[in-house]
Amino acid sequence: MKKIHFPLPLQPGDTIAIVSPSGSINSEYIDGAIARFNDWGFKTIEASHARNIYGRYSGTAAERISDLQWAINDKNIKAILCSRGGYGAVQIIEHIDFSPLLQAPKWLIGFSDITVFHSALTNMLIPSIHGVMARNLTENDTEDPSVLLLHNMLEGGKPSYNITPHALNRTGSATGLLTGGNLSVLYGLRGTKYDINPENKILFIEDLAEKPYHIDRIMQNLKIGGILEKLSGLIVGQFSDMEEDPMMFKTVYEIIADAVSGYDYPVCFNFPAGHIDRNIPLIMGAEIKLEVTEQEVLLSLG
Repeated sequence: MKKIHFPLPLQPGDTIAIVSPSGSINSEYIDGAIARFNDWGFKTIEASHARNIYGRYSGTAAERISDLQWAINDKNIKAILCSRGGYGAVQIIEHIDFSPLLQAPKWLIGFSDITVFHSALTNMLIPSIHGVMARNLTENDTEDPSVLLLHNMLEGGKPSYNITPHALNRTGSATGLLTGGNLSVLYGLRGTKYDINPENKILFIEDLAEKPYHIDRIMQNLKIGGILEKLSGLIVGQFSDMEEDPMMFKTVYEIIADAVSGYDYPVCFNFPAGHIDRNIPLIMGAEIKLEVTEQEVLLSLG
């Protein structure tokens, strides 16, 4: 396997940049994230347009490109928190140069629309963290596992997870690089250089407020496109606030299970990550081991 460019653990006093590469955000959440990082012993610095509002975005495309590129390029910055998702990352991805991270990797943190950046980085073998952003860093209590585990990851921890089994799980064991994120965002990257490369990959998917037939459309696309058959494993996270559609005859989880029914790799449903308050962090682009038995699901770094 080619070299994975793993970021170094953060040390007390290291600097975390807060950027808003997609939607605009309530400034109170940036204040909360800063307070949380300060409590952990880190310094923070804000991008120039992190608090701005430009329609649904935090700034023009040029401003958002400039902010993210600054955070990537600045050698004094050791991690980058994307303040929120929303929409807009796909507008700027072609103009971001991630190559400095090949020489000096640093954590990029976020989820939802930030899947665009996770996809690009995974294809470059640069791990990144699918995890909570500014709102949850502000609102979640100090003992919340999604917050504690993020802190642990930033300082070099490599947590393993033991998940309660789900009736739709498929047993088995697999290793591979973790890839994926928000399913609708991944669908928007199909046919681009940021598309899923399924060979030796374990795919993680989650989504929010989509119609069941839209989820089926995406899963059928991944099936017809040869993505699903080449995976080593599948982790299905939270599909939150889904609209009910009795005319589909199946739940969203059943739709996904049917789409992968012809394959034999392990499948885990109901993983606690996605658009939920306790959004357990995952290291995208890292080699992981997935073990699914009748009694439990184990997920650990390989």
